[in-house]
Amino acid sequence: MFVRKVETRAGLWQSLALKPHPLACSSFTVPQTEARKLLIALTGGLVAALAALCAPAGAVAVNTGHIQAELVAERASIAPGGVIHVALRQSIQPGWHTYWRNPGDSGQPVTLDWTLPAGWSAGAITWPTPQRLKIGPLMDYGYTGDVLLPVALTAPASAKAGQSVTLKAHAAFLVCKDICVPEDAQLTLDLPVSATVGAVDPKWGPAIAATLAAAPGPAGLSAAVTASATSLRLSVVGAAVKGADFRDAYFYPYDPSAIDQPSPQGIDRGPRGVTLVLIPGQGFKSGKPPAVLAGVLAFAGKAYEVTAPPGPPLAGAGGLGPPSAAGGLVQLATAIGFAFIGGLILNLMPCVFPVLSMKAASFAGHAHRPRDARIQGLAFMGGVVATFLALAGALIAARAAGQAVGWGFQLQSPSVVAGLALVMLLVALNLSGLFEVGLSIQSAAGEAGGVDHGGALGAAFTGALAVAVAAPCTAPFMAPAIGFALTQGPVVALSIFLALGLGLAAPFTALAFSPRLLGLMPRPGAWMEGLRKALAFPMYATAAWLVWVFSQQAGTLGLGGLLAAAVLTGLAAWLYGVAQRRQLAGGRSAVSFASAAVVLALAFTAALWPQPGGAPAQASATAASGDLASEPFSPARLAQLRAEGRPVFVNFTAAWCVTCQVNDKVALSGQRVADAFKKAGVVYLKGDWTNRDAVIAQTLTEHGRAGVPLYLMYGRGSDDGAVLPQLLTESVVIDAVQKAAG
Repeated sequence: MFVRKVETRAGLWQSLALKPHPLACSSFTVPQTEARKLLIALTGGLVAALAALCAPAGAVAVNTGHIQAELVAERASIAPGGVIHVALRQSIQPGWHTYWRNPGDSGQPVTLDWTLPAGWSAGAITWPTPQRLKIGPLMDYGYTGDVLLPVALTAPASAKAGQSVTLKAHAAFLVCKDICVPEDAQLTLDLPVSATVGAVDPKWGPAIAATLAAAPGPAGLSAAVTASATSLRLSVVGAAVKGADFRDAYFYPYDPSAIDQPSPQGIDRGPRGVTLVLIPGQGFKSGKPPAVLAGVLAFAGKAYEVTAPPGPPLAGAGGLGPPSAAGGLVQLATAIGFAFIGGLILNLMPCVFPVLSMKAASFAGHAHRPRDARIQGLAFMGGVVATFLALAGALIAARAAGQAVGWGFQLQSPSVVAGLALVMLLVALNLSGLFEVGLSIQSAAGEAGGVDHGGALGAAFTGALAVAVAAPCTAPFMAPAIGFALTQGPVVALSIFLALGLGLAAPFTALAFSPRLLGLMPRPGAWMEGLRKALAFPMYATAAWLVWVFSQQAGTLGLGGLLAAAVLTGLAAWLYGVAQRRQLAGGRSAVSFASAAVVLALAFTAALWPQPGGAPAQASATAASGDLASEPFSPARLAQLRAEGRPVFVNFTAAWCVTCQVNDKVALSGQRVADAFKKAGVVYLKGDWTNRDAVIAQTLTEHGRAGVPLYLMYGRGSDDGAVLPQLLTESVVIDAVQKAAG
């Protein structure tokens, strides 16, 4: 006599005391009264027991109701200390399915709970690539038909050859069709121990080997995930994906909440790999990438494990490929539209006023010569667009190299700020009449015909200068457009920056091609010389502002060097003007020109010389914040304050950001705001990005921003901070504080 017990949730199977006939499984003896009762009540259980009795020696197959389950081994035996793959075989009824390790929007994964002899160990399940199971609005991942789930088992070195061990595992399934039924089974497998490695099982050995070979595994791939407010971009590069066919590429995440699984996945192909555009799931915080995005990338019958930490898109992982999701084109068109509108608004920002006012005066001198005006308009646009694309290319390259930089990154370099300050000073001295570049305004006004080629070159330079001083500004609509651009491939990103440049240049270029508007402008005359000299003062102011920014970065010793360079620059400009006047008078000017060049070179050498480190940027930012006492921003401090349930206002700013400084004076320095902060118990954190800071750069990226300003208001116990407008008023700040305080 022996006892075999099979348990399922689909039906309760009782213990059967059975005595096998010595000749055949079809003939056996049972107690008659008990047999009748069991046959009437548990016919299905009896059939399953008969099948178990007739199964081949070593393995017992169990019918759980909708699955025929059993343990199968790749070899006939195992050697002491050896490893063998044993697979859970599921033969699933047609129309039904079980689930992968991430079941998707519903379901539960298959589980195996092993009971092994002393010294034996079991590894994790090797999961084959699942099928996508679209069920109404949901997307599940699972298996149909016959499935093998291999597990590596290791025998102890003390296992004795010639003996047999019994391996036991409790398997639990959720098997679904129109309804879902939980089922389970206690499975066993008798496995001999032999002195040498056993022979490959002729039936299950090849099947298990094929499953292991096709299962997703590591392939030395590099991956990164970049977040924007509306999408996650998973970029993957490596030999295994280079030049592959990605038409059916799909990413199966391990975390069910990482992505919105029913949404289509966009595909951007690249020379070294691919980028998938994923819609974030419930576990996603707007603009914040997951700590790590792990899963399986499947395409063209192959599958690989991918682990992607947060980071900028990988070079070669994809540009503007044909999106498989219709939303990709909509997002791109929206970003380009926002960039163009942001460029238009940039003309109204205070940082661009000085350069554009100078350009307006130049237009007045050519308004009544349409040909010259059109050439100047196109040259101005060319200068703007070329400089925008150059800055964008440098920014994209820096981020691809792993640097934490954003829009306006060039002004985080003291050398660049010093150079720009001297250029602005030279422009102001030129407008003041100390020296001339090309034709003067008077000669341009008095010239009757021909094209002012010097004016075209000057218009292009003015466009480049406008972009240089506009870089610190982030106008409305610009932030989401640039944030989106920096999560895309180079082609898409550059197209968005191109739209931004066209928006900045559009008003003046359109004016140049509008005879009616040009006709409204006053005719050139002596008044233009006075206007020209008056416009020098905004340029002096711009140079002074850049000197102040430099002082925040390089400290007082660096400031002294730049002021000395400014004096030398003025001397060089005066010498150059003297040389020009001598030349016009028919005298020799070579020595004066050479002297001016030498002095100017000395000036720029002094300004661009490596500067000593200045005072911490946070200290300068706090000092400029008016009556509001602030603390330096750090993610740890923010997390601590939010855990304490305190409202927090976070200001990401920079000394070179004109919009930031205007907001500080207009909206954050008044007594009403200070009183509102005090009454609500708001803690003010300031993140100063005047100098490069990888932590602040990462925080900006998490909120879909590539530059400052960014203002966040966290309420008591709120999950996500409210993003305030880029142009603040006292009323906007006070309203946000009152809402945060409840």
